[in-house]
Amino acid sequence: IEQIINSGYGLVTLNYNDVDPDKNDFSDGIHSLFYKSSHNEPNDDQWGSISAWAWGLSRVMDYLESESIVDEKKVIVFGHSRLGKTSLWAGAIDQRFSIVISNNSGCGGAALSRRRFGEKVSDINSNWSHWFAKNFKNYSENEASLPIDQHMLIALIAPRPVYIASASKDSWADPRGEFLSGKEASKVYELYGFRGIGSENFPNVNSPIHKRIGYHLRDGKHDVTDYDWFQYIKFANKHFN
Repeated sequence: IEQIINSGYGLVTLNYNDVDPDKNDFSDGIHSLFYKSSHNEPNDDQWGSISAWAWGLSRVMDYLESESIVDEKKVIVFGHSRLGKTSLWAGAIDQRFSIVISNNSGCGGAALSRRRFGEKVSDINSNWSHWFAKNFKNYSENEASLPIDQHMLIALIAPRPVYIASASKDSWADPRGEFLSGKEASKVYELYGFRGIGSENFPNVNSPIHKRIGYHLRDGKHDVTDYDWFQYIKFANKHFN
């Protein structure tokens, strides 16, 4: 926090459990306020917990727009792991977030599902099915039938800067698949006149890329470290200045 503050930034946090508790129960979160009288859970094609958490981030953004000490044109949305998935979705559907950061978001986040490496769609649907629409279960052990993949999620953020971070000892999140999402999304950034990730090759450990799409493969495990924060601050400085 001191590193963030000393760099001229503020930090606002949201406990995602206040929006929707992280369990397979849709009676105790924000979903219940949107049901029609005959429903007690979302339909098969309706939002799961990740979409609810992203909705909550947008409500925080509503408040920040009214707060005089905040420059609402320079608000970054950040998340780690399941909340890295959430930050990508929040950034895709709410263009008020100026920069989007995904830290070790893996399957359902930045990693390409059709690679079937590390955590697969069947794994995440078995363990955390409430994070997604029920229809996502149709693609368990059936990723080849997906009409989309995660590079399209990254592309929805264009032309705003987005940062994707991986860790060398976090194979479950598929670092190479996260990099490839940024690489493929770069094609959309190029339509806006930006270079995207600016690299064809998977980078070495601790060799960050700070283009319109940022990426680094940090040495270590599934975590958020001082190294990560240093890169995010450097990336924000570059694009805000």
